[in-house]
Order: sequence, then C-alpha cells, then structure tokens
Amino acid sequence: MPHRRLAALMTASALATSCAPSSPESAGPALVPVPASLRVTEGSFTLASDARIGVRSAEGAPVAEELARLLRRSTGYALPVVREPAEITLEVSGDQELGREGYTLDVTPGGVRLAAGTAEGVFRGVQTLRQLLPAAIESPAPQPGPWTIGGVSIQDRPRFSYRGVMLDVARHFFTVEQVKRYIDLAASYKVNVLHLHLTDDQGWRIEIRSWPELAGDDSYTQDDYREIVRYAAERFVTVVPEIDTPGHTNAALAAYAELNCDGVAREPYEGTEVGFSSLCVDKEVTYRFLDDVVREVAALTPGPYLNLGGDEAHSTDPEDYEKFVARAQQIVDTHGKRLMGWAEITSGSVAQHWNPREPDRARAAVARGAKLVMSPADHAYLDMKYTDSTEYGLDWAGLVEVSDSYEWDPATVVEGVGEQDILGVEAPLWTETLATSGALEFMAYPRLPGIAEIGWSPAAARSWEGYRARLAAHGPRWSARSVTFYRSPEIPWN
Repeated sequence: MPHRRLAALMTASALATSCAPSSPESAGPALVPVPASLRVTEGSFTLASDARIGVRSAEGAPVAEELARLLRRSTGYALPVVREPAEITLEVSGDQELGREGYTLDVTPGGVRLAAGTAEGVFRGVQTLRQLLPAAIESPAPQPGPWTIGGVSIQDRPRFSYRGVMLDVARHFFTVEQVKRYIDLAASYKVNVLHLHLTDDQGWRIEIRSWPELAGDDSYTQDDYREIVRYAAERFVTVVPEIDTPGHTNAALAAYAELNCDGVAREPYEGTEVGFSSLCVDKEVTYRFLDDVVREVAALTPGPYLNLGGDEAHSTDPEDYEKFVARAQQIVDTHGKRLMGWAEITSGSVAQHWNPREPDRARAAVARGAKLVMSPADHAYLDMKYTDSTEYGLDWAGLVEVSDSYEWDPATVVEGVGEQDILGVEAPLWTETLATSGALEFMAYPRLPGIAEIGWSPAAARSWEGYRARLAAHGPRWSARSVTFYRSPEIPWN
C-alpha cells in the first residue's frame, strides 16, 4: 500500500491564490473538494459511444480499469482501456512537483487529459472527473446521457496529507460489504484514511487467534479484515486499526477473567456510559495480551499507524496510565508501527484532538513533538445530531448543522496550534445509535464532504456561500447512488 503520503504534512499555499470560483453565482463546476486552481475554458467535450480510455503505464492501468468500470455501468458504452492516448487519457508522469496526490486535469473539445506523478494522484483526479460529468454518471444502470463536460483546466493538490474518516464498528457491527460502501463514498471526496474503531466496552470485532474468545459472531475474521485493507488500498485509502486501551475494554475483560485485577470476568455490556473499565496495569498478563493483539493486527495492516485509543480511561490511576502507555509504546515500536491515539494519550507520534473542552491536551501533544489529527467534536463528529429532532445521534457536543461542520479551520481551532503542527483532519462516526448503512449515510452526508474539503482545499479557496451552492449539486449524485442523506434546509438542493 502506498502509505508514505501519511508521513509528512503537505500544503497548497503556492496554489491558494488561484482558486475555483466560490460564489453561488459563479459558472464554475460544482466540485467538492474545491480544487486549488481551476480555470474555466472554452468549449466542451462529449463522451461518445466509441470513446476509449488511454493509459500508457502499468502503474496507472488499475485506475484506468476502475474508471472504465464506473463509466460503463451508467453509459452502457464499451470504453476499452488502451495503451495509447485516447479520448480520455490518464498519464502517470513520475513528476513529483504536485506531490503524491496532486494532479492536473484538462478538458477540451478534443478530449480529457489527466496527469499526475503517481497512480494515486491520477485516482484523486478521477474523482474530480466524475464530478464534472452529469449526476447520472453515478447510476448503477445505463442512462441516456448526453455525457458532456465543460472545458476546464485544473491544477490540484491536498492541503493536508491525512484526510480521514473513523467508523465505529464496536458499538454496532457493520459487515465487510457495508464498510466497502462507506470506503467508496468517502474516497470519492478524496478521503485517504479509514480509521476503524475495532474494540470497545460493547464489543471486540476482530479475530485474535492467540486469544480466540475475544471475538464473537459479529466480528471480522482475519481474512475479512485483510479484504477490507485490500479494498481500501485499491482506492488509495490507508486503514488505521484502533484497539482502544486501557479503558473502553469491557469486552476483553468479559472474555478473559485474568485481564481483571480481581480475576473475575466482567459481564457483557451494551450501554453507552464510558470510563468504567480498565485493563489491570500491574499484571504482566496485560502486556502479554497487548503484545499478542498488536503483533497480530500489525501483521495484517500495511499502513504505518496503530491506534491504541487511550481516551476516557477514568478508572485507571494516572500513574498507572503513564506506566501502561510507556509499555504500550514499546510494544507498538517492536512490531514496526507508529503509535497513534486520542488526545489523552501521553506518547506516540500522532494524537487526535476531539474534545473542544480540552484544548490543553492538543497543546501538550504538540509540545512533546506529536502531530495532530483535528476532529473537534462540535464540528467534525458525524454522530452529533443536526437538530433537536434528528432521529439518530447524540448531542453532548452540541447540535452540528452542515454549516457548523464546514465553518472551521484546523489551524485556528486550538489557540497555539498552527498549520505546521497538524497532520490532517478526520470525521469520526460513533455508532451508539446507528445500526444500519442508511443511518450511517444519513449522519455522514452532507457533512462528510465538507470535512473532506477542509482537509484537501486551500483555506483561501473555501467559503460557506460557495460551498453550499456547490454541495447542492451533489444531492442528485447521492440519489443516483441510493445514498440516504439529510436534506438540510441550509442547502439550496437542486
């Protein structure tokens, strides 16, 4: 998996002064995320039934085949992939000027040319190309067309290298196919990380062969997890597994009595309260358990990070917590991964800011040299209700309408934390109240695309008025994909 993109922060400040039209009246295409640089040009291109997709490199061929698959289902055209320039040409140039994910896209009456230094960059550009086509291109069955794209010249690259979604599969379990659909929808907005919250008080959702009683019927086998990782990698999405410790561990404490300080197994738990469980820090079996879990999960995960949570460990003595995290850091290091955790964690290379009431934790993480992933719950938590009457979700961080999820900036949300301290953004979706794909999608859409734009687009390119106008055009796209979404009254839906 090409995961080096997560190692360094990327910015697009050099492109920020040449950005897409952002007023509701502008004639530019309704692209989300908005590109770093977009110029509308004369003429248009219409995809015809005899069109081909050209790609000259083996590296770019899988992206070309995926594009052909997507376009064939809605157009009914054959769209052969050929190893020469064609009506739609994808080019992997090897040029790193725009980084691993940057690309250029030009649409003229003569055709479409999409070029990038890597196949990953070409894939990001394909998501833009899909949005340039009519909304019916997202249909799973042939539609009448025409398939016309207005002339544009785009140069684009991400602001941040980490643009994630987190899916909680512990409170409610979601199948491999449901996770794949969530990946597909997120990747179409240039999301490049899937953080899987695999364990919690309510459930342990991944097979650990050395501790076979952890996972019940509703869980992923190791082959299931491999399939999620493989599918994500094909879409240039890196999976970050989370094994939450030392709190949020009741499911493990119920499965194995020896992990409790008193040697008595805990009762299974299905509630929503947090902070009551803890691994026994003074028992050596705790670290043998943790080493086995990390070893097996790390071996299944090609990406650089392993998340050990560390949040809301209210039942762990502070001194014991420090002791546990120090040992956990050593274990993660031993198995070749970089430790990641929520803002409470006191070690690791990445900390995730989530609680708007505790900005000091974010500042402390930066002070010890960690990078931050920004997920302030009052803006980025997709499980927060839109309004008092929203059927799903919680409201402990407030009500989060579409404008609330969009109108914030990672580099200003915590005083003293700037652009240089931030790895990226993530939109977590906790599932205490969510048990179906329809519920997931209703809470994620239309908010997730805005958070993806915050992670991708230059700050100077964004405005609420421009975004709400562009977002409105995505309603028909979601309808074509049978996405269940919230029709916020803030958006002038088409």
